[in-house]
Amino acid sequence: MSRESIPLAKRPVDIAIVAFFLVNILFITYVVDLEQLVIADPAHFTYPLWPPRPAVDAIHWWGNTFDPLEAARPVWWKMTIWIDDLLYGPFYLVAIYAYVKGKEWIRLPSIFYGGMLFATVIIILGEEKAGPHASPSFVVVLLANLPWLLFPLIILARMWRSPTPFTRPTDPGAAAAISAAISAAPPAGSRPTRAAEAG
Repeated sequence: MSRESIPLAKRPVDIAIVAFFLVNILFITYVVDLEQLVIADPAHFTYPLWPPRPAVDAIHWWGNTFDPLEAARPVWWKMTIWIDDLLYGPFYLVAIYAYVKGKEWIRLPSIFYGGMLFATVIIILGEEKAGPHASPSFVVVLLANLPWLLFPLIILARMWRSPTPFTRPTDPGAAAAISAAISAAPPAGSRPTRAAEAG
């Protein structure tokens, strides 16, 4: 059975997923996360060329106020940042294109991404709740991280449900009618039969 692409405008869940990817690529991956790689110690540093100074100040305020883990930056934490910058960043760029255009080859990478991100966020939240760098305001940190906990589940559910998430079967009746009309039409440039001329 032939299939046709479903326009993005008719895929509201995918619109939300694309918006999530855009937030990550424009703000999280190469601003918030990159800052934690270029500045080893937020207590002693010089401002880098990137991220911008206001972003650096906001990130440090967040760490000092709500998120000691972000300020401490242990090695395992930085490894999650490297994964984000080296793996997730390129994925977001490719995935935005694939979701908008309805390219179904993005299904399997999306499943891997969703599982990896969900596991990472669960580990981080465990540290935020009960680890050596536990947050004094865990509810605030949990709410701030909630999109990165929920969207992986949404993506997994969306991609797991169907092997063809961006297409649908064409109307077999319409396809048959079009095929019959094409078969019945005389070839271009052909002469009518004598019976047709007599009529």
